[in-house]
Amino acid sequence: MTDSPRLSPAYLMPGTGSFADFLAQQAPDLLPGSRTLPPGSAADFAPHATTIVAATFNDGVVMAGDRRATMGNIIAQRDIEKVFPADEYSCVGIAGSAGLAVEIVRLFQTELEHYEKIEGNTLSMDGKANRLATLVRGNLGMAMQGLAVVPLFAGYDLAARTGRIFSYDVTGGRYEETAFHAVGSGSLFARGSLKKLYRDDLDADECVTAAVQALYDAADDDSATGGPDLTRRIFPVVQVVTADGGTRLSDERVAEIADRVIGGRMTRPDGPAASLI
Repeated sequence: MTDSPRLSPAYLMPGTGSFADFLAQQAPDLLPGSRTLPPGSAADFAPHATTIVAATFNDGVVMAGDRRATMGNIIAQRDIEKVFPADEYSCVGIAGSAGLAVEIVRLFQTELEHYEKIEGNTLSMDGKANRLATLVRGNLGMAMQGLAVVPLFAGYDLAARTGRIFSYDVTGGRYEETAFHAVGSGSLFARGSLKKLYRDDLDADECVTAAVQALYDAADDDSATGGPDLTRRIFPVVQVVTADGGTRLSDERVAEIADRVIGGRMTRPDGPAASLI
C-alpha cells in the first residue's frame, strides 16, 4: 500500500505570482467574496469598523485608526484593531464590515509575501495598490448586500522616495490621494480637521499628532468613531512607514500624544486654531 501524496500536483508546479489567483483555481470557496448570502441586507448583523486616517510627512507616511466597532446602535467592540502592516514598507487600514475586512487584509498580506517568494523581489507601490483593488472588487457581491469593505492603503515608495496614500471604493476603484485622506463613518470630520492642521513640512511626531487630532474630531461628531478611552487606556493604533520600514507605535507612545491632545482640548474643546492666512 502506497501513501497518497500530501499535496496535489498543482502545489508543486511553478505558477502565478498571485496567491489570490492560485486560491481561485484550487479552493475558490476560501476567498472572502465567494460566499453566497440569502437575499436582503446583512449590514446590521456584523460589526463595522469605522474611521481611518493617513497623512504623509517629510520622511514617509502615518496611518491611524480608532478602536471602536459598531453593530447598528450598539458598540460591538471597544478595542478592535483596524490598521495592519501589509508588508515591510506598507500598511492597510479597514473600514466597513469588520470580519470580511480582516479576511481581505490577511489575504492581501499573503498575496504580497507570495509574490515576493515566487518572483524574488517585492511588488512596486502601484502594484501593491492594484492587487488590493482586485481583492476589494472581488467582494462586490457582498458589498451589494450591505457587507462592504473600504480599505485605505499607504506606504513608502522606495522608487519615488516618498510616502503615498491610496483610497478605494466598493467596486475596487483605486484613487491616489495627495497629502492626507480618511475613510469610514467619521471621515468627513477627520478630513476637515486635517485640512486645517496639515502642513507640508510636518515631521513624524507632528504628523502623528495631527492624525490623533483628526480622530478626536471625528469621534466628537460621529457616534460610530471612538475617541481615546482614558479609563480603559485604549488609544488609536498608529503605524509609521519610512525608508527604514514600517513601525507600529507603542501604546505608551500613542498614549503620551493622546494625553497632550486631550490636555489641549481642556482649554480649547474644538481643537487648535489654524492660521487665517
